[in-house]
Amino acid sequence: MATAEFAVVLPAVVLVLALSLGALGLAWDQTRCVDAARAGARAASRGDSAGSVILAASRAAPPGAQVSVGASGEFVRVSVVSRPRVAANLLPAWLRASSTASAAREESGVQQ
Repeated sequence: MATAEFAVVLPAVVLVLALSLGALGLAWDQTRCVDAARAGARAASRGDSAGSVILAASRAAPPGAQVSVGASGEFVRVSVVSRPRVAANLLPAWLRASSTASAAREESGVQQ
């Protein structure tokens, strides 16, 4: 009797464990996306090229993250989006870690 109950409960325990690990992985990826967006925005505000900005953000981002750079007037915007890696098949497809950071462009001229 205990074996049958254990056999019924075990898949539920494994599912809850997998979903918990997926949620923790997503939270970790969210933190990395925030850091990556900030690093990219800092690089963009210094006047670095778009390739350099994407490289700086990609280094801090989770593997496989998509980095985009945009500019609007005196501000630059860097967005980082990542799909969960841990238990990704169990989580909904719309669930993603993402962050956007904006920064004002710095003046390139040196004042004396």
